[in-house]
Amino acid sequence: MTDFRRTLLWVVFSMSLVLIWDAWQRHNGNPSMFSPAPARPAAAASAAPGAVPTPATPNASAVAAAPGMAPAQPAAAASAPVAKQVTISTDLVKATLDSQGGSLVRLELLTQADQNDRTKNVVLFDQSAKRLYKAETGLIPPAGGAGLPNHHTVMELVPGDLALKEGSNELQVRFESPEVGGVKLAKIYTFRRGDYVIGVRHEVINRSGAAISPRLYLQLVRDGNPPEGESKFYFTFTGPAIFTDASKFQKVEFKKIEKREPGDKPDHATTGADGWVAMVQHYFASAWLPDNGSGAKLPREFYTGKVDANTYSVGMFLPVGEVAPGTTKAFDAQLFAGPQEENKLAALAPGLELVKDYGYFKIIAEPLFWLLTKLHGLLGNWGWSIVALVVLLKIAFFWLNASAYRSMAKMKAINPRIMELRERLKDKPQQMQQEMMRIYREEKVNPLGGCLPIVAQMPFFIALYWVLLSSVEMRNAPWIGWITDLSAIDPFYILPLLRTGTSLLQTWLNPTPPDPVQAKMMWIMPLVFSVMFFFFPAGLVLYWLTNNILSIAQQYVINKQLGVLGKG
Repeated sequence: MTDFRRTLLWVVFSMSLVLIWDAWQRHNGNPSMFSPAPARPAAAASAAPGAVPTPATPNASAVAAAPGMAPAQPAAAASAPVAKQVTISTDLVKATLDSQGGSLVRLELLTQADQNDRTKNVVLFDQSAKRLYKAETGLIPPAGGAGLPNHHTVMELVPGDLALKEGSNELQVRFESPEVGGVKLAKIYTFRRGDYVIGVRHEVINRSGAAISPRLYLQLVRDGNPPEGESKFYFTFTGPAIFTDASKFQKVEFKKIEKREPGDKPDHATTGADGWVAMVQHYFASAWLPDNGSGAKLPREFYTGKVDANTYSVGMFLPVGEVAPGTTKAFDAQLFAGPQEENKLAALAPGLELVKDYGYFKIIAEPLFWLLTKLHGLLGNWGWSIVALVVLLKIAFFWLNASAYRSMAKMKAINPRIMELRERLKDKPQQMQQEMMRIYREEKVNPLGGCLPIVAQMPFFIALYWVLLSSVEMRNAPWIGWITDLSAIDPFYILPLLRTGTSLLQTWLNPTPPDPVQAKMMWIMPLVFSVMFFFFPAGLVLYWLTNNILSIAQQYVINKQLGVLGKG
């Protein structure tokens, strides 16, 4: 029975992190730590814009085309205009817009330092040899109709300001396309001070002689590589996401898009009366949020697809409605591109806060994050807020922990008798088990009493682990002295060393297993599993260190009360 207890205890304490890590890795489409990683395709070297998407549900008179296939395009003009790029500056972002389609092809976040080079800022959207990530929009005609302006069409920039002026709260940038099939498209970007949400208005100008009913598509195109500098010791989801009120939040793995054959049904919602599409990565996200205007339901069709080698898209089609000859019709949407600040995301659109992934313990993680933000409001420092939150959790589970530590202390007290019994009756295992159970009854010791209370608490501490791992608030957040960024590795490895030391001290306070092999493993396991903490963000190590220190203090007091300090 004692052997079983030891085994269960070490599974809970030593293996929990590894198993959770591996399960989360596989859940997010990453390779298991117990199997070789598949070869990763190279980043797209080309900045090719890709084909115009085609709805999977065209008019009954047309033949369905596979998503991603390009419809017939109008013949190019004899002297095609040359695409140019312009840079827009605000207090939060520096955005590069390409006149080809009026697409947003680069977005630098001016208040977010790059994890790999602190002298630079995070670049979310990019179109370079290393990275392909951009936002595109355009019109598609009714099935069988003539071509309309899309993200391939070279547009003209209307002269105006390109930088947000002092005292001004918004900046508008307007692109206008040439006529394509008698239809012009104007795209107006509105950048606002202190806001990561960009307003995008599409004006459809019908100069043809007949009414048209085009569809607008909003899409995000990205390569399939994870963000640079992502740790090999923990994994977060990178890829498309789709949300509808009916189907809720759905992540779409790049590898599933890659494996999809023509005609296969996507494993996500394809239609809805509401919802949005997004590209998600650690700490940051981008999302197209259609404006429903009066709040009426607006039918839309969702799609994901492979655009090119290692390049994928997620988007939606929306009906513009009928545009009579000689009239203009406008359609508004919002493009969010920035950090995953949970409270701000929740206010933008239903379910948008779900891009911040808490994993299986979301129901516990959300109130823990709420409490963490309240503590930060009082203390003004995220590091001390982490310490305070762990203290509150320890207080909440004080009596449960006390029960576990008393059981462990009693086991430590009777351990010499158990070891003597095992040695004396090692050739009589049945009698040995009977005598051990007699001692347990006499001393009122439950061999599993130290495990079960701790198992009951594990979901809370695992949830806090994911709160700290996924919260962008930890980026560039200092604690004390040498810890200037809680989301980065401790530069001097002081916290990981302290965490290792406290783990060994906990081992000394626990009862020693009578089996010599198990006794050695008790000392080896904390050292082995402490290795990963040298590669964890400082905020996560601080959390585990604080938890260890408080556990040691409580266990020390109980052991001293029962007079078992230093006993085997």
